Amino acid sequence: MDKTLNNKMPLTTEEYMDLFRKSEALLEGHFLLTSGKHSAQYMQCAQVLQHPDRAGILAEGLASQFRDMDVQTVIGPATGGILVAHEVAKALGVRSLFTERENGIMRLRRGFTISPGERVLVVEDVITTGGSVREVLTVVKEFGATALGVGVLVDRSGGKVDFGLPQCSVIQLSIQAYEAQDCPLCAQGIPAVKPGSRKI
Repeated sequence: MDKTLNNKMPLTTEEYMDLFRKSEALLEGHFLLTSGKHSAQYMQCAQVLQHPDRAGILAEGLASQFRDMDVQTVIGPATGGILVAHEVAKALGVRSLFTERENGIMRLRRGFTISPGERVLVVEDVITTGGSVREVLTVVKEFGATALGVGVLVDRSGGKVDFGLPQCSVIQLSIQAYEAQDCPLCAQGIPAVKPGSRKI
């Protein structure tokens, strides 16, 4: 790995996990994921990102993987990717953008724009199926910009999601996710809660 801006090597996976544990970000229960699947565990990145020092450490871990790629802009989906994009952009010394859904479609709003050929890094807090990241990649393509890669804090797909671009995560987990009709928690009558932000 390349050294980070503060000349410290990125942390180990276990050290990154410790940041999440200290922040009580790994939740246990019955959760309805953004993908529509169900799970007994949920990684609530907002719990760790509320601490600027910890957010900065995680962002450095991602930024170190893309520092030699001449990134011009970092972009993430609202709301989970906003802070991640901002912190990674800060680590790389470039600007930060975020996309939002308008009438169910992911778009750039608030006067944001991307130039044709602009070199863009897409980031997100957590991926399970990668749906939100793919929507952001579509936006980047629509503007004629170049998507350089994808960085995520937590890949809970266990490395199964492939965007066809260089990609990395600071933490990779294999957390079991179930289709609703196959969910053992539903079979036990345990109510599901939706902790994410997709409909915001």
